[in-house]
Amino acid sequence: TGLRDRALLLLGFAGAFRRSELVALNVEDVELTRLALVIHLRRSKTNQYGEEEDKAVFYAPSADYCPVRAVQDWLAILDRPAGPLFTRMSRGTSRRPAQPGTARLSDQSVNDLVQRHLGAAYTAHSLRASFVTVAVEAGQSNKAIKNQTKQKTDAMIERYARLDDVKRFNAAQYLGL
Repeated sequence: TGLRDRALLLLGFAGAFRRSELVALNVEDVELTRLALVIHLRRSKTNQYGEEEDKAVFYAPSADYCPVRAVQDWLAILDRPAGPLFTRMSRGTSRRPAQPGTARLSDQSVNDLVQRHLGAAYTAHSLRASFVTVAVEAGQSNKAIKNQTKQKTDAMIERYARLDDVKRFNAAQYLGL
């Protein structure tokens, strides 16, 4: 489960995915290009009619935190050309490690997985909100952020960005007084 969980967490964050989008992904929705991992979304909360919609997730400098390499590692274990990307795992034994199953993870499983690895204060939604927060902190435009999150309004970016640290996010520090 370690490779699966790592791939799901890193992809969930870097792709700003909703948990419903993560569990709906199939192996055939994933395209590896030279520059990025392109995820073809079939449907989403803001794409109810199945219009073509993609997200790109890029290589990270560190292999430990690279969503592309993590998904590649998981795909190698999954070893199938089609079907659910994130599946339940069989129970392992002392003689045989846990193996990927065929049943898709549930929304609740994703939430449980996030809490198991990050703590009870976090939910699957934290991956998406953290992407927005980090992108805003890095000075990315709302347009660039919305291109990844697929949110429709700037108001949603403001709602998701968790910039409540008064010492770090305060215009008073730039008054020159």
